[in-house]
Amino acid sequence: MTKTANPALEAIRQDLPHLIGPLPGPRAQEVIARDHRSVSPSYTRGYPLVAKRGEGAIVEDVDGNRFLDFNAGIAVVATGHCHPRVVEAIREQAGNLIHMSGTDFYYEALVDLAEKLGALTPGGLERRVSFCNSGAEAVEGAMKLARYSTGRSGFIAFLGAFHGRTLGALSLTARKAVQRRGFGPLLPGVVHAPYPNCYRCPFGQTPANCAVECAKFIEDTLLKTIAPAEEVAAIVIEPVQGEGGYIVPPQKFFDELARIAERHGILLVCDEVQSGMGRTGKMWASEHFNLTPDIMTVAKGIASGLPLGATVARADLMRWTPGAHASTFGGNPVACAAALVTIELLERELIDNAARMGAHLMARMRDWPARFPVVGEVRGLGLMLGIELVRDQQSKTRAPELRDRVVNLAFERGLLVLGAGDNTLRLSPALVITRDQCDFALDTLEECLALAMRED
Repeated sequence: MTKTANPALEAIRQDLPHLIGPLPGPRAQEVIARDHRSVSPSYTRGYPLVAKRGEGAIVEDVDGNRFLDFNAGIAVVATGHCHPRVVEAIREQAGNLIHMSGTDFYYEALVDLAEKLGALTPGGLERRVSFCNSGAEAVEGAMKLARYSTGRSGFIAFLGAFHGRTLGALSLTARKAVQRRGFGPLLPGVVHAPYPNCYRCPFGQTPANCAVECAKFIEDTLLKTIAPAEEVAAIVIEPVQGEGGYIVPPQKFFDELARIAERHGILLVCDEVQSGMGRTGKMWASEHFNLTPDIMTVAKGIASGLPLGATVARADLMRWTPGAHASTFGGNPVACAAALVTIELLERELIDNAARMGAHLMARMRDWPARFPVVGEVRGLGLMLGIELVRDQQSKTRAPELRDRVVNLAFERGLLVLGAGDNTLRLSPALVITRDQCDFALDTLEECLALAMRED
């Protein structure tokens, strides 16, 4: 981020927001008007941010306003906006080879990244990797591989899940009706189970008396009625449910889920598109639960903003024949170069920073339910944190309008946050976030919560 040329403004901190006028500014208004005329109306924009440049956790708009980004480009820029090491790798690679297509030719960066991802995947198993361009494509690859390697056609996914918008991934998705409405028929053979949400247990239990009903529902109901085990290729799960509300299941759920999958010869697919790449304070959210997936999907933070996805699977499963599955642009040399540097930065310091800053954020927010009657629960792992807003803590009535008001109030104060689920605020900053930036975000959110409550 270039510093202002005005010496009188040099004291303004470059690592914190600075607003110079009403939002949106005149240039932003022009761009938004053009966008409304030419860009698909299916895009969801919560507030009128028109980004121009970014550095670390700071984003500057076209009118010169600076914002603290607690979205990280929707959990994508793991190393922050335009990390100099990542930019250097992109420039160097772009000067040597931009594209060749790993589908038909060989290049070393593709192999380097495949080896690295295989070595990082939980369980210490031999892995092979298929590259693509996005999380949805990675999920599509996982679905195809699960069918190909098992000879089975069915899938079990979870209510509240978001796995992507391509037709196969959309068939697994069960987040919002608008995401599926008008696109049917979707992929047959997909059924959904309740996701374990201890704050809103679908079976009316408490953590103390839970008998892992969400997992047992799969074995005792689905497999015995509409999804015979011998027809189910895979159970597909987000270890931490992302768009569904940043929900963290208990350990015993994963223990039971792994047992069910192994007993019935069903593959376990972990969608780590949002929860992976260090976001939860470990490389993969699966590691928090000692979970070893048969297949794992990766994207978002893998290349610090460049389009790249990967389906990582046990080597004995990924034995499909040449031509069975590939992607022209998947594993692009420039994206691979960015990914290799991203992983290096994560391993060297940023995963540890995510754990430290996540603990700091959680420590400060832990008493929010006691201080703010509209905060029902604060939850999450590392820098994947959710704040669920309610009308009443006893009834737990969801407060989506209040959540949206807090999001917009935060934007007006220079803080970028978004929602997840129906009524949850998500905090998913870049892994380079500092303690001062975390404190600014929390101070701002506390102010916004108090104001939203007074307005309500």
